[in-house]
Amino acid sequence: MPQSRKIYLLDPRLLSPETIAVAFAKTSRSPQSFREIADELSDEKSADFHEKWVVGYGHSSVAEHAVLHIALENVSRLAVECIESNRLASYTEKSSRYQIWDQDHFYVPEELTTTSLGKEFVSLNKRLFNNYQIALEKVAEFLKLNQPQNENESERAFLQRIRTCGADACRYYLPASALANVGMTINARALEHAIAKLLSHQLLEVRKIGQEVKIESQKIVPTLVKYANENSYIHGSPSLFNFGEGSDDPFMIGENDWFKCTNCDANGEERILAALLFRFGNRSFEQTMKRVKNLTREGKEKIAADLFSRLGEHDIPLRELEYAAITFDLILDEGAYFELKRHRMMTQSPQELTCRLGYSIPSLFRDSGIDHLFYSDMAEVIKLYEKLYDFDPDVASYMVPNAFNRRVLLQMNLRSAFHFIKLRSAPNAHFAIRRVALKIAEEIKMRYPLFAKYFNANLGETWQSVSSEFFDQLG
Repeated sequence: MPQSRKIYLLDPRLLSPETIAVAFAKTSRSPQSFREIADELSDEKSADFHEKWVVGYGHSSVAEHAVLHIALENVSRLAVECIESNRLASYTEKSSRYQIWDQDHFYVPEELTTTSLGKEFVSLNKRLFNNYQIALEKVAEFLKLNQPQNENESERAFLQRIRTCGADACRYYLPASALANVGMTINARALEHAIAKLLSHQLLEVRKIGQEVKIESQKIVPTLVKYANENSYIHGSPSLFNFGEGSDDPFMIGENDWFKCTNCDANGEERILAALLFRFGNRSFEQTMKRVKNLTREGKEKIAADLFSRLGEHDIPLRELEYAAITFDLILDEGAYFELKRHRMMTQSPQELTCRLGYSIPSLFRDSGIDHLFYSDMAEVIKLYEKLYDFDPDVASYMVPNAFNRRVLLQMNLRSAFHFIKLRSAPNAHFAIRRVALKIAEEIKMRYPLFAKYFNANLGETWQSVSSEFFDQLG
């Protein structure tokens, strides 16, 4: 007799994550339904199963069925970088656009608490956060006068628009010590690696976060993360691969110095087309590639059009677009990097956060009459940063505001690039990340002309126009 289809949830309110993981794992060898398997399990039996099969025999994929939702509050934005560096997880963090930081909402590194530098660190952070509040007020005053309420705009919507626009500019004041809240959803397999990374970090704050995450996680998945410990391979890499090249003098970044394409798949377009025909055909990839190479330009354009032109507003291109990649050596401000890092399907290698690549100034600071205050504050940041760097280069990064530039090596496939450009060149994206997205779009259109017209960013802007309209200084 045919079996009827059943689709249902295993309720995490009734079953622990470890028990749910075992119920899914056992289906590979048991003819029972998931409910029947779960009914025979207890937390103790589930722990024994994981001890034997996941820990003992290394069947780690089972741990992916145990999912945790972890709330992290009042961690520094510098620590957030490590927390969110795990690709197989989901995050939501405190927004510098929709929330305002209070006067004392910053982290003081324990490494500094017994030194005279600690007092200087606290004093300068208080100054930055105080002037951040002043900047918000001055920018809001300017915007109310120069961007008046629209005819059909409510008072509430008008004030929210002014606040958002002001916060987008004033975030350049916020240092990496600024405290944030982060919500993380992650499976136990990925969490074990995440904890090891936290415990292996150079910063004491991050290592303590790792300890606390492990303790809290073991209340839910006592077996699956209990062997997550410091990893000597991760811990030793920074010192092993640092050849003492971090002492460059500060320099101004020219118009074309901030962005370099370092690698591009020369046959990327044909490889993508061949992958599409391969997927829906029955020839080998080598045979399919020969077929594509023999196509006329019009024939290739037809396949490209079929790939892109039928996309709806919320559709995702077929995965075969991933068969070409491009790499950039990129300099952008720290605020923009914080948005870039959310695109975890890319491969990103950020250098340490320093004051040695200069800083950006939004034009709203000049328009609002606070640019001289900002210049003065950034000069003090640079002075203290260098003193902190001599004490501990990693701790020094806490002092660096969003305004300062960061160098990142960035590799993305064209599918990831398509998503990034569409999202980050939109009018509601922050102007700093729009500039990056527009430049990436320009480069891809030049390198992949067959796909050029489908990588259309916001057509009303160029990266040059964003630079001149929104920035007074770019490094």
